[in-house]
Amino acid sequence: MTNDFPSSEDLKKAEEYVRRYAHYTPILSSSQINEKLGCSVLFKSEHLQKTGSFKARGALNALMGLMEGEVPKGVVTHSSGNHGQALAWAAELLGVKAVVVVPKNAPSVKVEAIRAYGAEVFFCEPSLESREENCNRIRNERGFVVIPPFDDYRIIAGQSTMMQEVLEQEKDIDCAVIPVGGGGLFSGSLLAVADKRNTIIMYGAEPSASGDAIESFVTGVRVTKAGTQTIADGLRTALGVRNFDVISKHAEGILPASEENIKLALAWIYLYLKQAVEPSAAVSLAAIIENADLFKGKKVVSILCGGNLDLKSLPF
Repeated sequence: MTNDFPSSEDLKKAEEYVRRYAHYTPILSSSQINEKLGCSVLFKSEHLQKTGSFKARGALNALMGLMEGEVPKGVVTHSSGNHGQALAWAAELLGVKAVVVVPKNAPSVKVEAIRAYGAEVFFCEPSLESREENCNRIRNERGFVVIPPFDDYRIIAGQSTMMQEVLEQEKDIDCAVIPVGGGGLFSGSLLAVADKRNTIIMYGAEPSASGDAIESFVTGVRVTKAGTQTIADGLRTALGVRNFDVISKHAEGILPASEENIKLALAWIYLYLKQAVEPSAAVSLAAIIENADLFKGKKVVSILCGGNLDLKSLPF
């Protein structure tokens, strides 16, 4: 893979890698939700993916591609949880050592899962600078290869496989709403749709309390710091450079989701779909609720991006 956008061949190879080990996740729907919104919402269930999120796709593609050459001494990444779990799982699966640099305020359930997959956890301050500094230090000290969580074309190509599946599973889709944190899933989804020359209108969805992706898209200048005052902890990060480049060229827009609507969407998912998801997984539905007029009478895909919720927040 070059330093350009992933090619059709890169996306095809990613699909081959991911299908070896990852789940082909189902699409769910709810007549109650459809009636409330006046549109047909198709929920791609990535919370049922290996390691509980879509991140398994990117981690697999990056690591399997890397191992086509010389097998690395180990891999290192930084993550607030889901990418760390995914890389730890892929590394254990393929017999490679892994270290995950984790901000000390990361949800304990995600930290415990990273360790359960056999990776070493290294805590750092909750800032991108601290994450990257410690990641690079471990790379230099141990000779490990860095696999970034989203700002990497191998990761983006891996995440594209989610939307590649959607295009196989459903026809006549009008639009899709993809949650945006670092932008790996959204940029990968955009490339998958562009590669198929599909006419689906592609929106990102971001918590208003984070807001960097929306500002970046509107102004054309990438904002490097995201807000953290959102319950959608998986989306508390700024867009990556490569991700922003893809999104700027291919996205229709990025829609806001208030904390109130994220909570409402989360309740609907539990009540009507009967699915246990983390708050980040409710953001695309929240954006549909908040911007309902855009979707009236449409067939729209919403992504349940992860299910790694903290059970300590539940009454059992």
